[in-house]
Amino acid sequence: MVNDARATVRALLDRAGTTYAEEAGIRLHDTPAPLYRLLVLSVLLSTRIRADIAIKAARELADAGMGTPEKMLAASWKQRVDTLGGAGYKRYDESTATALGKGAEQVRSEYRGDLRRLRDAAEGDPARVRTALTAFPRLGPVGADIFCREAQDVWPSLRPALDGKVLDGARRLGLPTDPDELSRLAPGAELAPLAAALVRVALHRELAEEIAPAT
Repeated sequence: MVNDARATVRALLDRAGTTYAEEAGIRLHDTPAPLYRLLVLSVLLSTRIRADIAIKAARELADAGMGTPEKMLAASWKQRVDTLGGAGYKRYDESTATALGKGAEQVRSEYRGDLRRLRDAAEGDPARVRTALTAFPRLGPVGADIFCREAQDVWPSLRPALDGKVLDGARRLGLPTDPDELSRLAPGAELAPLAAALVRVALHRELAEEIAPAT
């Protein structure tokens, strides 16, 4: 049974084990700039908009020079709106541009531009980290879950960050739905990729159908 589960996890990682941060061009390390870019991505993914559009918008904001809180604040509101709109992030572009500006100011004023200070203030406690994250504009519990499941391999104190959407994907593939048991199937730095892959399974039934025959 364990071997079958490990085979399923390996097939899933091979097929869909790219994190959302990687898709957005973020090389995630425990350093200020990529952590801030992950925060922006989490805000964008929190909105009722397709993930591929949110990912493209996050990438284009960084490409336009808005990859740090200081540079996000240096850009005008219109520049943020235009960049979001150009990436197809319509309907929410103006309100999100405002939220990103306020969020950048919050990162700068409360954490001196470094989200590691948020983690340290929470003493690494996952619940306290999530609560602190939800204080950012437009980043509710869903966005906090996104940030934590993507960050867990660089912030190990968050492990296992396997929220309900991840466990929905696990259930669809017949994998364990206990977070601790599921996390043991992804040793090393593979838990964030597994979490992202299982979210995709939860969102796309056809992916589960592709994985099952391969195992």
